[in-house]
Order: sequence, then structure tokens, then C-alpha cells
Amino acid sequence: MDTPRDSLTDVPGFRVGHAGVGGVGALSGTTVVLAPPGGAVAGVAVRGGGPGTRETDALDPENVVERIDAVVLTGGSAYGLDAVGGVMAWLEEQGRGVRVGPEPYQVVPVVPAACLFDLGRGGDWRARPDASVGRAAAQAAGSAGPEAAEGNVGAGTGAVVGGIKGGVGTASVRLASGATVAALAVVNAVGSPIDPLTGILYGEYGGRGEYGTRSPQPPPTATHLAAQARIAQARERMGLPPLNTTLAVVATDAPLSRPQARKLAGTSHDGLARAIRPVHLMHDGDTVFALATGTHGANGGAAPGPLSAAELNHVLAAGADVVARAVVRGVRAATSVEGPGGTFPSYRDLYGS
Repeated sequence: MDTPRDSLTDVPGFRVGHAGVGGVGALSGTTVVLAPPGGAVAGVAVRGGGPGTRETDALDPENVVERIDAVVLTGGSAYGLDAVGGVMAWLEEQGRGVRVGPEPYQVVPVVPAACLFDLGRGGDWRARPDASVGRAAAQAAGSAGPEAAEGNVGAGTGAVVGGIKGGVGTASVRLASGATVAALAVVNAVGSPIDPLTGILYGEYGGRGEYGTRSPQPPPTATHLAAQARIAQARERMGLPPLNTTLAVVATDAPLSRPQARKLAGTSHDGLARAIRPVHLMHDGDTVFALATGTHGANGGAAPGPLSAAELNHVLAAGADVVARAVVRGVRAATSVEGPGGTFPSYRDLYGS
């Protein structure tokens, strides 16, 4: 059994690829979560008031698509959904998608996607992901190993959360049953991940701390006051209204039906609510996808059977836990950005490691 990396790629078969928008004034990018060959059962839940999505209706259990091959998370607001075209083209070349004819190339990839708002954060309003960026992210996922980069990468390149720099974070847990539940989050919210009274990240309270403690220690008072002043300045420079959106993918090798995958996507939003306050606002488009391969137990000789109610509850609870920790890791991994589009200090620079 592989050593867990605390990453979405701890779920066997999943790979993550990132690509950024090139050029002066660019601060945006795209992230692709690639499912293993054969795809994954998928569900989605949208809680924010300003979502930008594509192909989410295909995930309704009433509809025909049984499995999907990739999920795209992208910057660039609705413009950035153009990145999906490049991902579809790459999948088509691999012969992956819904088969609609007898020939290997006769496929239609179904690629659910969601976008976040980062327009102009690098200074150039028109620097946003297109099909070429999507293709680059898909190719990166296709050739990637089990490592998944965090911080200012892919869709997290221009992410901002509560006035500080956001980014990509990922986390996983192995349940007592042996099944794995993992998450990747792109942290880009109107609300803040930081408790204004203490400077501690909300996602560090309760449960497993990122540094082995259940009682995170607050930073020195002087450090916290100075950090809050810098955050207030950053928020003021950004202007109003803030436009954001946090995106996440939760993956598991547990055998889930399509309705159960949709339920997992919904309950995993609880992790966002634990780690960001307030969340799911009208200027957020918070969207969580859930993917399940159902391969856990298959290597033991017998195909995995349906989960009991108790087993399903463990998966649902774990989804919220790993999303909360992925948010913490994304905030901690982000690095400060200063440029023509604004100054976005990182938690690390404000509070130290």
C-alpha cells in the first residue's frame, strides 16, 4: 500500500495538472483533475450565489451520463470556461469520453467545469485561460505522477481570500474501512479564512491540525494586529463589491452511486463553512464536485458492494473534513503577490510559518 501524501492523488488513479496564463499582467490559470481510465461516478453541489459552471446538468442522476473523465477548475470567470475546449480536445485524442459510434475516436468527452473570479488581478483584464491553457493543464495531468502542487498554481494562481492571497490546497484521509477520501480546493472567497480575534485559521479549530496539534496556538498579539492592518489595507485597495468563488473536488475509491456522489458533494460544503467565514455569499459561486471510482476492495478479489448506511456516513463526514483541511493547506501554501493588479499578502508572510 502506497504511503499517503495527504493529497487528492492518494485516491488511486487520480492525477492533477496545472497550467498558468502566460504574459505580462497575467495572474490566472486552470487546474484539471483527471480520473483514471474508465472514469468516475460524479456529483455536484452549488451553494454560492454567483456560480459559473459547465456540464453540471449532465451530473444529475436522472440524466444519461454514467461517468466522467475529468473536472476543470479555472480562473478567468465565465471567460475561463473556454479552457474546457482544450481539455475536451486532449481527451478526444486519448479516445476518452462517452462512446457515440463504433470507432475508437467516436467519443464525446463530458467535462464538468466551474470558474472563479480573478479578472484583472495581474493587471491585464484580458489575461485569462483559453483552450490552449486547458490543453496544457490536461497534458500536465496526463503525464503527472502522484505529487500535486499547491499554492499559486493553476486555478489558484490569481486566487484571493478575504483580502489575502489564496491558492490550491489538497488533503486526504484513509478511513477505518481502508477507503480513501481526498479533496482539492481552490481558495478564492469573499469571506476570510482567519479568525479576526486570534489570527488562527478557522480550519485549524477542532479536528486534525496541520502540524499535529488539536489546539492551535495563536500568534503574538503584535503580529496579529499588524497583519489585520495589512489585510484591511488590501481589502480597501481591492474595492467593492468583491467577486470570488471557492471551488473543490472531493474524490474517493469507495463505491458510490450517482445520488450518493451528489450527496457527498453537498455535505462536503460543510468543510468550506468550517474554514471560511462567511461563505456561500451572493458574490461567491462556491461549487464542489464529488468523484468516486468504486475500486476499493476490488483488488481483494471480489468487486466492492454497496455501502451500508454507516459506511456512507463515514465517507460523507470525511468529505467535509478533507475540504476544510484542503482550504487550510491552500492558504498556507500561497505566496504573496504584488503587481499592477494589486497587492495580495500571504498568510505565511503576515503570520509566519
